[in-house]
Amino acid sequence: MEIIGNGFLAHHLRPLEGAYQQVVALAAGVPLPQNTAAAYARETELVDATIDRCRHTGRTVLFFSTAAAGMYGNSDGVEDEPFTPADEYGAHKLALEERVIKSGVSHLVLRLTYIVGPHGRADRLIPALIGQLRSGHVTVYRGARRDLLDVSDLMRIIAELLRAGVRDQVVNVASGESVPIMRIVDHLESRLGIRAGRTYVDVDAPHNVSVAKLRRLLPGAIDFAPGYYRTVIDRFLDA
Repeated sequence: MEIIGNGFLAHHLRPLEGAYQQVVALAAGVPLPQNTAAAYARETELVDATIDRCRHTGRTVLFFSTAAAGMYGNSDGVEDEPFTPADEYGAHKLALEERVIKSGVSHLVLRLTYIVGPHGRADRLIPALIGQLRSGHVTVYRGARRDLLDVSDLMRIIAELLRAGVRDQVVNVASGESVPIMRIVDHLESRLGIRAGRTYVDVDAPHNVSVAKLRRLLPGAIDFAPGYYRTVIDRFLDA
């Protein structure tokens, strides 16, 4: 595997570098909704250049998109059903998916949920919540839910999809358990031994991500136990 990028995903993909030689993993995308127009343009240029190179070499583009709340909004989170992205970031990623698909190159588009693991940015969901808790005060968005997936499970699923020869598909990669933010904060407090002050903000921010397609493609690959999100958080803290 050729890995483009040097961030969180690229770091965790390195163990796969010696395998899947026909795959080019594009792990250099813009990370957050608050990106400049120039940053979005740079990612688009990189996607186009990678498509062009793979077209000439006959390799497969592994493109990482998003299944975060900004992509699916209030929809059921099903890959092959129509929906409208909830923010600019989701719309940008969807447009890039379409460029990859319409190019005609061999591809695998993975829409990733909230991935948790070491070597990530401090402004990712779990590190950001930990930072707030340690400061003594946390803002809790009541009504928000998030699907957490440990990065080691993500890497296992990626390897299994590639090994199974899954190509020319758009696939959600998530745990299938959408958890209220309040439960995530509660578990973090319990593990950290912290009781922080809370400011509550009421929002309507569900996070629905269907994993039915992933289960069809990889039977048994994501049979996580109830409360898996606690395992994700525990692994992160232990690391």
